[in-house]
Amino acid sequence: MDGFQTILKFFMNQKTAIGYSFMALLTMGGERVFSLVAFRCPCSNENFRYGLVFLFSPGFVLLVIGYFLNSKTWKLFTGCWVNPRKIFPRGNTCHFFYIFGQITLNALVAPVMWLSVALLNGTFYECAMSGLKNPAYLHAVCHSKSAKCFEELHEVPCGKSSMPFAESDELKRTLQAQSQILGWCVIVTTALLSLLTTCCASCQSKVSHLQLKFWRVYAEKEKEQLEQIFQLYATKLSERNLKCFFENKEPEPIPLPAFQAWEDASQLYSFSSSKQHYSTIHRLVEEGQKEINEERETTLDFVDRTETP
Repeated sequence: MDGFQTILKFFMNQKTAIGYSFMALLTMGGERVFSLVAFRCPCSNENFRYGLVFLFSPGFVLLVIGYFLNSKTWKLFTGCWVNPRKIFPRGNTCHFFYIFGQITLNALVAPVMWLSVALLNGTFYECAMSGLKNPAYLHAVCHSKSAKCFEELHEVPCGKSSMPFAESDELKRTLQAQSQILGWCVIVTTALLSLLTTCCASCQSKVSHLQLKFWRVYAEKEKEQLEQIFQLYATKLSERNLKCFFENKEPEPIPLPAFQAWEDASQLYSFSSSKQHYSTIHRLVEEGQKEINEERETTLDFVDRTETP
């Protein structure tokens, strides 16, 4: 039993890495399905547009899904039409761009994975670039090749070109090599940017490393228990209402937060180094329900930044 608990604890501690690994496997599987089932390079003048659509459209869809699945998106935008000050607070108009930038970075994980896998495979890029009619690009690719290369490059992905097999195969390998080089460039650039972003955020932190670890643990536990409390109180309230409706009884009072309390608790948390509050709810409980101060000392979202995909 102790060994099982140790293994379970290890997987719980590594759930972010496991989540990203699972996302990578799904991306690779999705790319293979697209390549084998849906993708059919037309080998015509439509190659360029067709290839780019398959290369970037799934990534755009994954980006939109990433925005939808991030809870911070809805915390940021819910009610903003009624109260614009919610996303552009007085004295801190950059707050919106800071938070939206973090949301975008989280949402970009899946699209970047898709683009990297698609480029490493090379099928979409090969089709797209074989249809590019840019003279400079054609001259670079068809250098030292026969004159037919300029006219029949778009037929190379389908193997329908009248060029010698060796020449056609070399062109195909060249296009695939270009795609894989770009894929590795995307991977390396993303890794470096992720490292720099994490280092910059840590360097600007006004709290210690151990306090950040405690903050992450607290936020995770609060999130888990909040879902349980929602289920509990929603069940109690629905049971009471249905019972009173069918039995024609007066309802027993069930204490619930006031409207303003719900509004205050839904705000994105802004950390102030003068008070050790680790969430919006923590601050509301300690200070009571009062108007949230729009002047923020500093905004830190280290906990939400590491959401599991």
